[in-house]
Amino acid sequence: MFGHEKRAKGVYVIAGLGNPGKRYENTRHNVGFCAVDCISRRFNVAFKKVRFDGDITEIMHQGKKIILVKPLTYMNNSGDCIRKVTRFYKLSLECLVIIYDDIDIPVGTLRIRQSGGAGTHNGMRSVIDELGDEGFPRIRIGIGKPPDYFDLKDYVLTGFSDHEKLEAERMISEAAIAAIDIVEFGAEKSMNLHNSRKL
Repeated sequence: MFGHEKRAKGVYVIAGLGNPGKRYENTRHNVGFCAVDCISRRFNVAFKKVRFDGDITEIMHQGKKIILVKPLTYMNNSGDCIRKVTRFYKLSLECLVIIYDDIDIPVGTLRIRQSGGAGTHNGMRSVIDELGDEGFPRIRIGIGKPPDYFDLKDYVLTGFSDHEKLEAERMISEAAIAAIDIVEFGAEKSMNLHNSRKL
């Protein structure tokens, strides 16, 4: 949708999906936010600006400007913020990286894909619907399937158990590295670097 427009040279967007507010901090559904926060800490920048209905900050890496985004529109409407950011910077979709949680991947595992559908994830469905295209890189962070007795909506809003926390921290850190690698090396090489690794 945006790939044929003249875009800002050397600009990339890394967006983590989640829900704003202390109630949702450190829940399984907010690992996308956590990964983007991890990037901001590594580059020693803070989220001090709200634009496009999202928390926004900027970093520079290898001569490329990277816009870090955490949508404030709540998970199911994430696409509204992403559409506004993408249109403002006139991005080609290969310059957009989305990080989000996935129940179909075990805790301690992440997967990079160059494109694809939303699966059961309402936040990604919103992004794809708003962009009108699914051809952008994404990093899926495994949060594991809920137990049979757990409703999915409740499960994704829980925190990681004590025995999962170390693995969760490692995969969030890995996702932050992988996102920067996508900007630097491209999605295909980053898939080879990170998809086969056991965290």
